[in-house]
Amino acid sequence: MKEIYLAGGCFWGTEHLFKQVKGVTETEVGFANGNTEAPTYEEVYTDMTGYAETVRVCYDEQVIELRQLLNIFFIAIDPSSLNRQGEDEGTRYRTGVYYTSEEDLPIIREVFASQQRLVEGPIVVELEPLRNFYPADERHQDYLDKNPGGYCHLPHQLFEFVRNLSNEVAK
Repeated sequence: MKEIYLAGGCFWGTEHLFKQVKGVTETEVGFANGNTEAPTYEEVYTDMTGYAETVRVCYDEQVIELRQLLNIFFIAIDPSSLNRQGEDEGTRYRTGVYYTSEEDLPIIREVFASQQRLVEGPIVVELEPLRNFYPADERHQDYLDKNPGGYCHLPHQLFEFVRNLSNEVAK
């Protein structure tokens, strides 16, 4: 199994999106690349800790490739929006790809370059090694499964699109 850490705005929707992808074996919401130890949701919410709401995505590379995961990620975000996704605003909602293996970097850079060609203006998605990650508390894990009508900045049609796309790729 491999892992990648993706910050796509509010982590509730980002996690739910990647749970639809065939080959994703585990997800966990939390906070990445900040400057305090073991932050709480309330601390991160102040935008004073430097953390981004992030999803740890574990995947089976025999079923889905990193390139495919990243392209799904870019479908779900506005890569030219700084510190904002949907109605959510603040540094905690910035977008980012945080990697744990240097060998993934060429693929990540290739996807960033191909995505840049699709967008006017610069992509403002962070691309950094993962420095730290702290899981959010249990109430935030699998939030949209527990609260199907809960707030989500992503359109619900996107979940169905990705689920169908994932099933087509797996055939």
